[in-house]
Amino acid sequence: MFESLGDRLQNAISKIKGYGKITEENISEVTREIRLALLEADVNYKVVKEFIANVKEKALGEEVAKSLKPGEMFVKIVKDELVELLGGEASPLYTSGHPSILMLVGLQGAGKTTMIGKLGLLLRKKHAKKPLLVACDIYRPAAIDQLKQIGKELNITVYEEGKNNPVDIAKNSIKYAKENNYDYVLLDTAGRLHIDETLMDELNNINSEVKPNEILLVVDSMTGQDAINVIEGFNNSLPLTGAILTKMDGDTRGGAALSIRHLTNIPIKFVGISEKMDGIEPFYPDRIATRILGMGDIMTMIEKAEEAIDQDEAMKTAKKMKEGKFDLEDFLSQMKQIKKLGPLENLIKLIPGIPKELKGVKVDPKDMAHIEAIILSMTPYERRHPEILKATRKQRIAKGSARSVEEVNRLLKQFDQMKVMMKQFKNGNFKMPF
Repeated sequence: MFESLGDRLQNAISKIKGYGKITEENISEVTREIRLALLEADVNYKVVKEFIANVKEKALGEEVAKSLKPGEMFVKIVKDELVELLGGEASPLYTSGHPSILMLVGLQGAGKTTMIGKLGLLLRKKHAKKPLLVACDIYRPAAIDQLKQIGKELNITVYEEGKNNPVDIAKNSIKYAKENNYDYVLLDTAGRLHIDETLMDELNNINSEVKPNEILLVVDSMTGQDAINVIEGFNNSLPLTGAILTKMDGDTRGGAALSIRHLTNIPIKFVGISEKMDGIEPFYPDRIATRILGMGDIMTMIEKAEEAIDQDEAMKTAKKMKEGKFDLEDFLSQMKQIKKLGPLENLIKLIPGIPKELKGVKVDPKDMAHIEAIILSMTPYERRHPEILKATRKQRIAKGSARSVEEVNRLLKQFDQMKVMMKQFKNGNFKMPF
């Protein structure tokens, strides 16, 4: 997400960080590169023009001229302008009444039905709410079956009435939700290959009948600037309250996200970040801006950890580390917790100040599986007392895990190094190795 844009912007900005003074000449050079980076990221040219003008005006202002570190001030200006471009403040879901009603609309192929499931799962996991998924798409072949399959996979109820009138289905689902104490009703409406009058009439009829709290347009971010036309087309006929961008994990440019709010005034509420059902994030403009500029995103990292990691288990492990009793069983337990956080390369990108060369590193899940296999091939006593592992035991472990003795030795060496590091932390003598 935003990888190519981020690299270009960071390279451009790095040139000005070392300047003791900001002049119109060196600002013009850097903003020229920023302009090209934004245009290549498929950001609308009107948006780019206004963005560059704002950055130039503020960078040449009196506050920057008097600053002791003008380069850092320039980075802050670019960051603040990016935040403003992305919408300024985050736009949470508007909810009222019981149940709250979310109506998802969009063209075919944008990922609307899958997004219904992702949103339902997010509401249940993060907000402890009881969602109901409603199958109002009676036209696309297998649309109802797809939603039912998603509901079965997530253990979320799906309300459907087959090929009945979508307006009646939506109305009846609200009654069902009230009777069965559901907190949210998520309406999966029909899409088309293009915006047409029949589609809009049906959506308007559903809107008039059930009066949803939110009408969210699901847009494929890979369509680039065409996403603006889709949003405007829907918004001209339907009072949209927000947009959800799908497939952001495949869009390294991010031009749609940078143009939408500025050109349509429709806030981006969520982004799809992977094909997995938990691959959805609320859209925070400030966090996205810091990611683009290589400043990391510590808040998202903390939230992911709080959601995935067992706090009691983490406290027990921390205590054992402090007491110097950390063993391979604890190490295995920590690995399993880390795996819940998702691909490690995605986490690395969220760490502030991480070297650029580490951001592109790929962590093969097989490597973690091999380590797990080696540890599980040990006896419980060996895991608790790895110091007893000599040649014959290592050979048995290697054979049992289908790995080599060299890999067993490597794991044990890394574990010993980690214990030394923990001891240094405990004694307050830890020094960075660079």
